[in-house]
Amino acid sequence: MTLATATKRSARGAPNRGGADHGAWFLVLPALIPILVLSVGPLLYGIALAFTDSQSGRTEPTQWIGALNFQDLLHDTLFWDSFRIGLLWAFGVTVPQFLLALGLALLLNQNLRFRWLARALAIIPWAMPEVVVGIMWRLVYHPDAGVLNETLSTFGLGEGKDWLTGTATALFAVIVVGVWAGMPQTTVALLAGLQNTPRELHEAAAMDGAGAWRRFRTVTWPAIKPIALAITALNFIWNFNSFALVYVLTQGGPGGRTRLPMLFAYEQAFRYGQFGYAAAMGCVMVAVISVLLAVYLVGRLKGGDEA
Repeated sequence: MTLATATKRSARGAPNRGGADHGAWFLVLPALIPILVLSVGPLLYGIALAFTDSQSGRTEPTQWIGALNFQDLLHDTLFWDSFRIGLLWAFGVTVPQFLLALGLALLLNQNLRFRWLARALAIIPWAMPEVVVGIMWRLVYHPDAGVLNETLSTFGLGEGKDWLTGTATALFAVIVVGVWAGMPQTTVALLAGLQNTPRELHEAAAMDGAGAWRRFRTVTWPAIKPIALAITALNFIWNFNSFALVYVLTQGGPGGRTRLPMLFAYEQAFRYGQFGYAAAMGCVMVAVISVLLAVYLVGRLKGGDEA
């Protein structure tokens, strides 16, 4: 067989990469179009809106004002107070959420009776909508007939408090709810990592005389560390962007003590009609989240290179 004949046959048998690429794009389009319409489009529109003086009820045409909204935002102490509260909320929820979820995942990974029932009960808060969780905990925190105050009074641990409207207790109260509502998701992720850890490693470490803490430090933690870092980073971002749960519980009160950045932007947009100014706040929060994501991804890439 001549070289020319072989070349023709190989050309006829070669796959049509261009057609395959077109087919792949055709399959991706049903998922890509909703993302472009519902996520990318509103994001670009919000960024453009941040550079205008858009307001509700305005009879004059919206005008382009450049970075004036961002300049005003730099001197807005209320926004930076909400930003500080948002960071306190995010750290205050994420850290205990992870520690409690880790302990619960370690417990559910043991060979216990009715373990299937305990696992089912552990994910109930995750299955409940945030609005329902907020309403339920408002009943728990109720100053007159709430379960919490009734329990404290029964055991003589103090008089009833108005947990959600007290300036000293409101933020702590909503943090407790945030931890309870978000812990199941972290538990499920960590439990999946624990179940993928070979038991032979634990048995070998136990035979070498390693105690429970040493086995956790040398066997368990290295196995679940990538999952722990990923779920913690995602939890921090989700918690910083929280809205519905805190809105149902306190609506940002009392006196702005639980006013998260999303709540503050919501008030500016839909209570005061300052759409352009609220969009500028949204751009700042998107920038912060993007920086956090970039730091996380760089850390993950460096960790992968070192591994």
